[in-house]
Amino acid sequence: MKEHIDAALFTDMILCASAALEQNRQLINELNVFPVPDGDTGTNMSLTMGAAAAELGKRDYPTLSAAADAAASAMLRGARGNSGVILSLLFRGLAKKLKGSGEADSLLFAQAMTSGVDAAYKAVMKPAEGTILTVSRVATSSAVEFAEHGGDLELMFSCAIESAQEALADTVNLNPVLKRAGVVDAGGKGYVFILEAMLAVLRGEKFVPAAPAVQPAAEPRDRADFSEFDEGEINFAYCTEFICGRENDRDPERMRQWLTTIGDCVVLVDDDEIIKVHVHTNTPGDVLSVALTYGPLLKVKIENMREQHSEMAGGEAPHEEDAGPEIAPAEKPYGSVAVCAGEGMAELFRELGADRIVTGGQTMNPSTEDILNEVNRTPAETVFVFPNNKNIQMAAEQCAPLTEKKVVVIPTKTVPQGISAMLMLDESAGVDELRENMLEAAAGVHTALVTYAARDSEYDGYDIHAGEYLALMDGALLGSFTELDSLFGKLGDSAEEYSPSVISVYYGEDVTGAEAEALGAKLSERFPDAELSVVNGGQPVYYYMVSIE
Repeated sequence: MKEHIDAALFTDMILCASAALEQNRQLINELNVFPVPDGDTGTNMSLTMGAAAAELGKRDYPTLSAAADAAASAMLRGARGNSGVILSLLFRGLAKKLKGSGEADSLLFAQAMTSGVDAAYKAVMKPAEGTILTVSRVATSSAVEFAEHGGDLELMFSCAIESAQEALADTVNLNPVLKRAGVVDAGGKGYVFILEAMLAVLRGEKFVPAAPAVQPAAEPRDRADFSEFDEGEINFAYCTEFICGRENDRDPERMRQWLTTIGDCVVLVDDDEIIKVHVHTNTPGDVLSVALTYGPLLKVKIENMREQHSEMAGGEAPHEEDAGPEIAPAEKPYGSVAVCAGEGMAELFRELGADRIVTGGQTMNPSTEDILNEVNRTPAETVFVFPNNKNIQMAAEQCAPLTEKKVVVIPTKTVPQGISAMLMLDESAGVDELRENMLEAAAGVHTALVTYAARDSEYDGYDIHAGEYLALMDGALLGSFTELDSLFGKLGDSAEEYSPSVISVYYGEDVTGAEAEALGAKLSERFPDAELSVVNGGQPVYYYMVSIE
């Protein structure tokens, strides 16, 4: 009988949970109700948990607190899709409760699970029951109830799993969409796999994943010649990074302002419990002395950049994990980051003024870190982010506490909405005014999508077969079709109610220009008073994206 979870045991639990999600990712994916090809729940949860497993696999951690914090941080940055973000928040709340703990008994771990559930519910604007939120809440409540009277961790997890399975079975009744499809919630199923994997570790039944296939070595990329740079160009010699606790009410902004007077490349991120700093300076000792006035030092790394320069000039590359964050200094008040797929779409956003592009969309949701990297590379004080997909919005929102830049996420659900919102970016306006203008512009766009059925399905009264054409309007399924002509007719009927004045047709990588122009001609004939344009978006998955305003 195990009564405590330490760092080593927690690490094994995360590794096993990651392996279980990877092994069952397709099973979880197949629970997704909507038949369009998308960034499925199993894939997103597996990639998110995999980020934690990769981080914990790098080294041994001395305490449960350190291991839980490392896992939570990795999951937060690696979170993909709404299911991945919720999963990362469950573990972020857990890590906060375990702060400072070398190990945890059943009651503390159950309480930490409760903190995770609370964090996840608070982060979701309109929590929906019949999802992973429900399953995790019910499971955690059962764990706490057991732990208040017993200390056996195996029995506690067994109780949690039993309740989770009951809650999972009930999701089909709580969620109308699941009820119509007759399946349980995919995210909830993934959470049950996580609990079952953790229990297996507690019982000594470690799951050993198959070794990954060896990938052929990639051709080496061209490398910058650092010998062309003079050491004299390095004004501040020491790259200084640290994390310190917050044990008083001192304003971290005072530290940030002081750091700018004794160095450059200053990045300071703080939350309720810690302050994380990166700075280039010639006096790292002074920096650490000031940090101690805020709280104890939890982690410190100081590197001599002139010495690193000499090594790089001699041909020795630095370790990736030692590379400092790339933060572009603010050269303007506002910048923007857009998520899209397809070179045509990317070029269109660049023409509209987007500073950075994150490649991703429906079939591969970018991680929080993917978006964060481009936010940091944007040379602006405030960065507007256009996720252009409802399953990417939460990952984008997690960037805000991870950067010193002000991040404003505009909740665009489609690329056409993102394009219209981008047109509102006006440097003479205030942030709040810009946000309202962008939201209003996005709300005025109706988006029609033409894609294909990824799987057989019965949805909203439609008998859908894999490979058939699908038409959607603002996310609602208009029907499944074997002929494009009938699909376009239905799409036109749906567009009639909006009396469009502007129609933009973005055609994908599997559509020829001639085919797109033919569709444009049909729409122009049906809506003669509308201004119509046909643009090569080059996007995957969607044959056509049609913006109707």
